[in-house]
Amino acid sequence: MPRTVPTSTYRLQITGSFTLGDAAALTDHLRDLGVGAVYCSPLLQAAGGSDHGYDTVDPTKVDVDRGGIEQLQTLLAAAREEGLGVVVDIVPNHLGIAEPAENPAFWDVLRLGQESPYAPWFDIDWTANPEGRLLLPVLGDDAVLTVEDGELRYYDHRFPLAPGTWSPGDDADEVHARQHYELAHWTRANTELNYRRFFAVTTLAGVRQEDGAVFDATHELVGTLPDAGVTGLRVDHPDGLVDPAGYLERLRALAPTAWITVEKILEPGEQLPPWPVEGTTGYDAMREVNGVFVDHGAAPYFTDLYRRLTGDERTITDHIEAGKRMVDELLLPAEISRMARLVPEVADPEPAIAEVAIAFDVYRSYLPAGAEHLDAALALAAQRRPALAGTLDALSPRLHDPEDELAKRMQQLSGATMAKGVEDTAYYRYARFVALNEVGGNPDEFGIPLATFHELQGQRQVRQPQSMTALSTHDTKRGEDVRARLAVLAEVPQEWTRFAERVLEVSTVPNRAFAYLIAQTLAGAGPIEASRMHAYAEKAMREASDGTTWTEPDEAFEATVHALVDAAYEGALRQDWDALTAVLTTPGRTNSLGQKLVQLTMPGIPDVYQGTEVWEDSLVDPDNRRPVDFAEHRRLLETVLAGPPAVDETGAAKLWVVRQALRARAEHPDLFTTYEPVAADGPVAHHLVGFDRGGALTLATRLPVTLEASGGWHDTTITLPGAVVDVLTGRTFDGAVEVGDVLATYPVALLLPA
Repeated sequence: MPRTVPTSTYRLQITGSFTLGDAAALTDHLRDLGVGAVYCSPLLQAAGGSDHGYDTVDPTKVDVDRGGIEQLQTLLAAAREEGLGVVVDIVPNHLGIAEPAENPAFWDVLRLGQESPYAPWFDIDWTANPEGRLLLPVLGDDAVLTVEDGELRYYDHRFPLAPGTWSPGDDADEVHARQHYELAHWTRANTELNYRRFFAVTTLAGVRQEDGAVFDATHELVGTLPDAGVTGLRVDHPDGLVDPAGYLERLRALAPTAWITVEKILEPGEQLPPWPVEGTTGYDAMREVNGVFVDHGAAPYFTDLYRRLTGDERTITDHIEAGKRMVDELLLPAEISRMARLVPEVADPEPAIAEVAIAFDVYRSYLPAGAEHLDAALALAAQRRPALAGTLDALSPRLHDPEDELAKRMQQLSGATMAKGVEDTAYYRYARFVALNEVGGNPDEFGIPLATFHELQGQRQVRQPQSMTALSTHDTKRGEDVRARLAVLAEVPQEWTRFAERVLEVSTVPNRAFAYLIAQTLAGAGPIEASRMHAYAEKAMREASDGTTWTEPDEAFEATVHALVDAAYEGALRQDWDALTAVLTTPGRTNSLGQKLVQLTMPGIPDVYQGTEVWEDSLVDPDNRRPVDFAEHRRLLETVLAGPPAVDETGAAKLWVVRQALRARAEHPDLFTTYEPVAADGPVAHHLVGFDRGGALTLATRLPVTLEASGGWHDTTITLPGAVVDVLTGRTFDGAVEVGDVLATYPVALLLPA
């Protein structure tokens, strides 16, 4: 059955202030931009005030604050009228339980316990609690409970009462003791929790999608979406599920023609399991595109500089091990204890279970697939902790059995350990070159050589031609153009060294590696609003958990970090920062245009994250979820249609590149069906990223500072397959041509048959 694969997507963050109705009103603009499908963030009923929608509380309803079913129908009709598809983000792994009253299913479980018809929805170990109760770690130090209106209350938090467990005037603590749940101090979450959660987030409870009845109940509304006009589904975090393959097979049966992608983080060299989906949401493509614009040869200098200035001699591998170890020791003991209860025949299994999770080199295995990753993890665990060898041997047969609950839970534990220990910890601690510290990235891979990039794209064309490609998402640590500017640092090592030395000279931050990370953030983002930089600094230092933490903020440490940010905006660092910004701006724009055109035209289905069609200076969420001024974008699109714009501070040039590339893909899909590298001839040939997609030729400049220093494109040529027109400039070319002539107006070109 043919799939409804879009030519491209445009991601919109649907919120209470940018509703489905607002998205519907934007469809004509997206059509003019050349977009193939509107790609929406989660739409099902989320927790009150949620700005992201990943905390669904009721999967049977469209979120009222986001516009409800009526505005969804309006969006679907508007998209159909403009010839656009609609892709919806769905969240099968968990449901939001921060306010139980908002979640009808969870409320019923609290009220009736194991007798609730919704009890099978949630992954609860009722036997873990001595009284068979569900532990809810929601209380602070002032745990004063009351009974009001037939409910148990803790300040504004409401909890149901089981039938027959209370009478007016009963003592609240005694009533509490009769319930199917135990309200506990929040500090007990990481050690005593007896329900599966999303990573270490206690307000997101795991859902048992492996149960067919649970799948049917939680997908009743989702199942109606394809017939209503939803043409694609994006699946959030399938690695959290017990059986991702089984889940995706059910989903495919529910939506046989939908274009389905999964938020699956692939490590370098790892292949997507043989699931019935079109591919991933594009973090793997992001790593490849960013990498080819970074000077691979600068690695030794930057490694030495980082170690000299920060004193951090550890490798990224060391940091990853430390981050994962911290996560399993501090955040996930409850999950490990639950697994340990499954093997009563093994003495003290917790350390060995944790060690295996720490040792995984990928997010998880999918037994029986991926058993080699489990074998490698067991071997590495035994090497790191020889004293655990006997315990590991005892656990191994059960960890290898796909039907054993221990094996199923290890596959979930290793993913949570990786996500929290690597992306959310190690990537904030190891700061050699933070442009690489991205979701799905590889900080150990300092740039990707041109030949390797072409090899990877050839493989992508064969293996994942309909997978999504991305440069920015709602989860990226720093926006695409921030990374483009950071890539320039590898070409200006002396200028960067001067600035970094100056930052560390001014800094009083005890953690020099973190001060070095802040220095790079200043370089990459440029002089954005100070409040945004301070907000980023707070999140980054607390995620790093090396000097301060979310649960125990160290005011003195945090004050030194904020003082460093202030020094950049209004103190001793301002002149130095302005000087570096001047160096990075022009080549940063060249990189931005280059990586954007490459991402939009490489094998795969390109996504444009909201607002990134112009210059983009976002940092980690929630900064990258800020509202977009679409009225200004409409105005800017009208101006670029009057003629190719200059490359300047407005971002109009990037908008023009995006518009022309998306329209080329929409209007000439037959020109984007294969992949062949296009090599230049001449002394600076390695500065050109070129490829032929089957008639459409992409040319982009890489390492622009070094190129300019060598005198530009002099005597470097390419031979064209015939007469072509550059859709960015309208100029035509044929035969052997000078690269410098083709790229005289823009540092990129998109050539179609004339």
